[in-house]
Amino acid sequence: MPLMLLDSASLYFRAFYGVPESVTAPDGMPVNAVRGFLDMVARLVDTRRPDRLLACLDEDWRPAFRVELVPSYKAHRVAPNGGEEIPDTLSPQVPVLMEVLDALGVARAGAPDCEADDVIGTAVAHETGDAVEVVTGDRDLFQLVRDEPPVRVLYTARGIGKLAVLGPAEVGAKYGVPGTSYADFAALRGDPSDGLPGVPGIGEKTAAALISRWHTLGALTAALDAGETGGFPAGARTKLLASRAYLDIALAVVALRTDAPLAPYDDVLPSRPADPGALTDLSDRYGLDSSLSRVLHALNAVHGT
Repeated sequence: MPLMLLDSASLYFRAFYGVPESVTAPDGMPVNAVRGFLDMVARLVDTRRPDRLLACLDEDWRPAFRVELVPSYKAHRVAPNGGEEIPDTLSPQVPVLMEVLDALGVARAGAPDCEADDVIGTAVAHETGDAVEVVTGDRDLFQLVRDEPPVRVLYTARGIGKLAVLGPAEVGAKYGVPGTSYADFAALRGDPSDGLPGVPGIGEKTAAALISRWHTLGALTAALDAGETGGFPAGARTKLLASRAYLDIALAVVALRTDAPLAPYDDVLPSRPADPGALTDLSDRYGLDSSLSRVLHALNAVHGT
């Protein structure tokens, strides 16, 4: 039973910025993120036909264990109140979206002190035989791709209508490293969007060359500590030694948890709304009729009803 995992925050942020705020509820409240998210789900279900669907949530968008290791982690996204910097007109839409998912019967899961990425990593780790598709705009999730059983990332950088389907071969072709080594590569390269510094002076090509040679950060640091000089691009060894302390902690920040404490959930794709009355009320209150019609049509098509 193929499973689709939604990186929910990635998708509702994309929906918010992709759909005009002029899309409002009858009372004038913007519902562009809600409508856009539902339209994405409708299209994903219609085109990919999963048997199971799970909306994965950030219980903690900036977990303390990552910040303790790298204080700059997502620091540029901290609002004055200490929370995540979110547009004022998006914040009220998120609980509405959660209510709609519950009324539809779409499972959602989060875990204390965990990002949605960790929820996804844990859900993937629990799968032993079924194909998994992860829908996200976050490159960190490329570390999950594998062939047996298959895990693919449906990357949304160009939109839901132009998804890039990435497995180990595609990640390897794009970055020059195996998908299983993507986290090691990303830790070396760094990621400004997450406030992850990387090793100064080590760019994408050099990071790929180093990981292609040593495969893991552990093997790379062992070579540094042993005094090896062969296999290092010009100047790279000096730069790596200058960031030796960072190399000991970087992978713990980038690597996704596979042991997030998830509460039980039923991810079977619903064939009908879990709470039709609540769904009707939400549709009327927020003007969601057309988007919900598309979702319900897609669900019916998968179930042949």
